[in-house]
Amino acid sequence: MIQVTAFKWVPPFAQGSVRDIRVRWALEEAGLGYDDRLLGFEDTATPQYRALQPFGQVPAFSDGKVEMFESGAIVLYIAQSSDQLMPADPAGRAMVMTWLFAASNSIEPWVAPLADIDLFHAGEAWTVERRPQVEAQLRKRLGDLQAALGDRKWFANDRFSAADILMTHVLRDLRHTDIVADFPALADYVARAEARPAFRRALADQMKPFRAAEAQNPALVGGAA
Repeated sequence: MIQVTAFKWVPPFAQGSVRDIRVRWALEEAGLGYDDRLLGFEDTATPQYRALQPFGQVPAFSDGKVEMFESGAIVLYIAQSSDQLMPADPAGRAMVMTWLFAASNSIEPWVAPLADIDLFHAGEAWTVERRPQVEAQLRKRLGDLQAALGDRKWFANDRFSAADILMTHVLRDLRHTDIVADFPALADYVARAEARPAFRRALADQMKPFRAAEAQNPALVGGAA
């Protein structure tokens, strides 16, 4: 059985963003069952877990044949054996891999600094000068991304693929802002991806233990660890 590690609980701002959702989504699209192994933050520091995930993050992945970490690599691994996530022809596969890496290397590095400022350093003095620069750079990159999407529904070969899992997840990390709404084609793209039944199942499965933890300890709802 496939096993994916995930957290028992994270603060509200991170719910729906933890990267096990990428793997859950890929597995749902591919029609593959899995078990989630739920961890507390303290569990990720153990030598046993660091042997699976050297940085103490989630997810780690095992399917009885391989053990992996890094969500993008895991999604690519799943996609290589799924017609739902990657076409069979070499040109199609190459385009999926290109856009998958573009999400991680050409878009996420512009999204992550703004999310870091807003979610981890809000109100700190240095952000007053830095944030407008970061947002301006991000908006330029999103303009390039929207132009590249054009009138297509999806980024690779105009069919949903593993690349769209990563791209959607990256863009969802801006949902605490209104920035994506200023790029209508990208906003429609994210909404289209989020409406997929496989995404809804993956999101529900990630959220389930968070809601259970909050039901047992209502103080968590306010974000207290």
